[in-house]
Amino acid sequence: MAMQWTSASQATTVGGAKMCVYGPSGMGKTVLSATLPAPVLISAESGALSLRRANLERLFGVGTAGITYDIPMIVVQSVDDLTAAYDWCARAPEAAQFQSVALDSISEIGEVVLANAKRQVKDPRQAYGELIEKMTNLIRLFRDLPKKHVYMAAKMEANKDELTSTTRFGPSMPGVKLAQQLPYFFDEVFRLGTNKDANGTPYRFLQTQPDIQYEAKDRSGMLGPIEYPHLGAVIAKMLAA
Repeated sequence: MAMQWTSASQATTVGGAKMCVYGPSGMGKTVLSATLPAPVLISAESGALSLRRANLERLFGVGTAGITYDIPMIVVQSVDDLTAAYDWCARAPEAAQFQSVALDSISEIGEVVLANAKRQVKDPRQAYGELIEKMTNLIRLFRDLPKKHVYMAAKMEANKDELTSTTRFGPSMPGVKLAQQLPYFFDEVFRLGTNKDANGTPYRFLQTQPDIQYEAKDRSGMLGPIEYPHLGAVIAKMLAA
């Protein structure tokens, strides 16, 4: 079989940005999907009130460039739904109009996969083994969608190191092993956090570099330690080189 050649610059341009963003509930991870370039949202969450036009106009203003005020959604409630959503993204001619695919949230999707596995086996330990296998395959499939930016939102969880008694926060998945593996699937792992400015006004930010408390990474080398939470702007900055 003939070898396939490419270059780092060509591969990143063609492949798109692959990102995981985690944070507490209600922080705005779902809203981030509206800041992606031409997105379609695959949702396993119970609702999408934060994506209503009125809320997006409150946050970003009316008619702001780079904001999708009525994002198309695919609702998934089972493994079969998720597989069908991937097949559509990868093969349907209609999917070509979308530059980005968002999964909200990968943690919730993992819980759907786990619940489905538990119904099929008697020993719960088998269900976790099936969870790791299925979710690993699904995450890689979506991550490797060609010519698409891929954004996966995740819940946040605390992990305590028994040796050092320190606690670090990172993306949450059902099953300890899967949660530990999740950051390794992505070039970009960000924490969505909040702080207050000098006037006491709260603001949100994306943390792109790790510290003693939070997991994060930026393999592009193009981002600052803290970035404004607009994924379209972040992608443009990453691909600027």
